[in-house]
Amino acid sequence: MLSTVILGLVALAFVLIVIEDIIHVNKAKTTLFFGTLCWILAFIFPMHGATSAQVSEQLNENLLEIATLWLFLMSTMTFVAYLNSKGFIAQMVQRMLPAELSERRLMFIVAAFAFVFSSFADNVTATLVSIAVVASIKMEAKKLIKYATIIIFAVNSGGVSLITGDVTTLMFFLAGKVTIANLLMLVLPSFFAAAVLAILLSRGLSNRIVIEKTRKPIEKADAAIAGIFVATIAATLLFNVLFQIPPVLTFLFGLGIMFLSAQFLLRKKTTQSILNYVREVEFETLLFFLGVLLLVGILKEVGFLNNFTNMYAVLPPFEANYLMGIASSLIDNVPLTAALLKANLTMTTGEWLMLTYATGVGGSLLIIGSAAGIIAMSKIKELTFGTYFKMAGYLLFAYSLGYSGVYVMGRFVG
Repeated sequence: MLSTVILGLVALAFVLIVIEDIIHVNKAKTTLFFGTLCWILAFIFPMHGATSAQVSEQLNENLLEIATLWLFLMSTMTFVAYLNSKGFIAQMVQRMLPAELSERRLMFIVAAFAFVFSSFADNVTATLVSIAVVASIKMEAKKLIKYATIIIFAVNSGGVSLITGDVTTLMFFLAGKVTIANLLMLVLPSFFAAAVLAILLSRGLSNRIVIEKTRKPIEKADAAIAGIFVATIAATLLFNVLFQIPPVLTFLFGLGIMFLSAQFLLRKKTTQSILNYVREVEFETLLFFLGVLLLVGILKEVGFLNNFTNMYAVLPPFEANYLMGIASSLIDNVPLTAALLKANLTMTTGEWLMLTYATGVGGSLLIIGSAAGIIAMSKIKELTFGTYFKMAGYLLFAYSLGYSGVYVMGRFVG
């Protein structure tokens, strides 16, 4: 009985996210309310004969995952908040881009940058930097939404082929389902799908963009902190591969270096404390993440995610994997991937590659389906569930195209 009630509350929470523009109630408020309510009910009316101690343990496991993401986001967003406030990112855009270029050309540049950057950095950092680049260029809202759309899809597509780029890819690799060589086969179809989407989204973009070349000198302190940011990203990847150090720990270490360095670099300037930039982080985004992950966590505990594994009993892997990608736009792909791995599915290497692509890129279909989408939505006020959903046809076509390409590539490995 309680499982049905919880499923109803979760469904209602997601509906309220969809109609946010109509009811004018912030999505962070609704997800936080329903997320905590579901867990409170789980304590009052324990499911499956669980004790309060067992429910508490389940909650603690979910809170650990949430806290890890929170701290990682906070540290990344603090770097970006500082560099944005100092105009560093805008200045770098002005220096790298020509004084004038077409909107179509900018679309392909943004897509390529987001794709490549997310392959080596995490999706969160890649999205924040890519959005900051686009936001520094003045353009109308409809066009800005198109650029945000390609960023979200390209970021998710770029990270899927390397274990450093996507958590679910790493999970499949650690489970022995795919190898590094196998994953590299995802690069071509993933990039091709992102390029096709860029072509589709660039339709109607016929104007030229003039980049205001107001070259201001870049402060040495800002350049040093930008260097610390880049070094932190590189160290995060390197330490994770070599020593399995959690990315959040390395990024917090980098944040500590930033704070200490700024203490000396900015000591003679009459400026606010470097710690104050933590306050400029979009905590609305963090609260939304908290609410969504609490909702997904309770779905996992009531056994709802296990229903997805039953799909493989009635459908062949090609179709089931494709639908898993679509499902990941509603359900967080990490617990979904964990449930699929625990189900001990029997598939060929090529079919595991299709599932890797599906869970990594499928979340792009809805704005709430990936970290990249949620972050972009918090940074661009015109980007909502509704405005992003208008691109659903293009996104589904690009996802299907990439999935088909992975199927072809998978034929070479069985």
